[in-house]
Amino acid sequence: MSDADVVVLGGGQAGLATAHAARSRGLAAIVLDASPTPGGSWPQYYDSLRLFSPARFSSLPGLPFPGAPDRYPLRDEVVAYLAAYTRWLDPDVRYGRRVDQVTRTGKRFSVSSTDGTVVSARLVVAASGGFGSPYRPALSGLDGFSARVLHAADYRGPAPFAGTRVVVVGGGNSAVQIAVELAGQARVTLATRRPLRWQPQRYLGRDFHWWLTRTGLDTWRWGPRLFGGTVPVIDDGRYRAAVSSGRPDRRTLLERLDGDAVVWADGSRERIDALILATGYRPELSYLAGTGALDGAGRPLHEAGLSRTVPGLGYVGLERQRSFASATLRGVGRDAGHVLGLLTGVSAGSAAMR
Repeated sequence: MSDADVVVLGGGQAGLATAHAARSRGLAAIVLDASPTPGGSWPQYYDSLRLFSPARFSSLPGLPFPGAPDRYPLRDEVVAYLAAYTRWLDPDVRYGRRVDQVTRTGKRFSVSSTDGTVVSARLVVAASGGFGSPYRPALSGLDGFSARVLHAADYRGPAPFAGTRVVVVGGGNSAVQIAVELAGQARVTLATRRPLRWQPQRYLGRDFHWWLTRTGLDTWRWGPRLFGGTVPVIDDGRYRAAVSSGRPDRRTLLERLDGDAVVWADGSRERIDALILATGYRPELSYLAGTGALDGAGRPLHEAGLSRTVPGLGYVGLERQRSFASATLRGVGRDAGHVLGLLTGVSAGSAAMR
């Protein structure tokens, strides 16, 4: 058994930011990561994914994102940056350790992994994200649907869908990006509950994130409410134009699935080749079952990242944990510092002066 001040569950962007925050407070941290190599879930995202924020706004604490600051980095650039950050920070990361149980005895936690690893610590921060828990909506007929069904987590690129009929379910950034990309090689419909909401990527020559940072809305806890509880699609001009031209076309969410066909709200029935669920993710926190940290649906009971029910437990990287940016590269550093400060009662500045 290994001992630490804090065990960080997950070695992606949220876990690395938490390891940095722990070190700045003089804490010995062990990071357990299910992946075999650095990068968290980023190597598994679809090939053409670009960040929605420029490089200048996409850094973890202490190490700027390299290259031209106003470009929008590709997925592989993010993977390389996270690997470089890991080398720079040099935390105690133990790869290939999939955590399956967290228990609390007295004032300490015991964290066990499927390979038999056990780590004891007085603090635990869950930073494992949601990529391992893709959300599949309760679409009528989905369980018996005979055409191909995959989640966006399993989508890599358009080539396997060339010449086919595809329906993409979802109205967020990834759904639109995937649907527009597929429409170059397939006949695609984007099925959404509501009309799409568009956010221009640039205003008056400045990226949207520059304005968020300048106004403070990026770190304002209630910022997401400005968008009515949903996140608009960030558009550089291409995506809205593509949907407006019908490639892809947009329709109201389907009524049901039947065999290998979709039944639309108007009653029409159409055979399709593939259904892609770009419907987001839920926090992967099954290892906390039995601790009292989760509600009946498996969601964390927390306030701004601090567990409301389990002393010594925190979270980093949850969607809208404290702000619009909480689950992003630009936001996890702030949240990690906040959560470690609450858990320890020690600010980074105070720790540095000791």
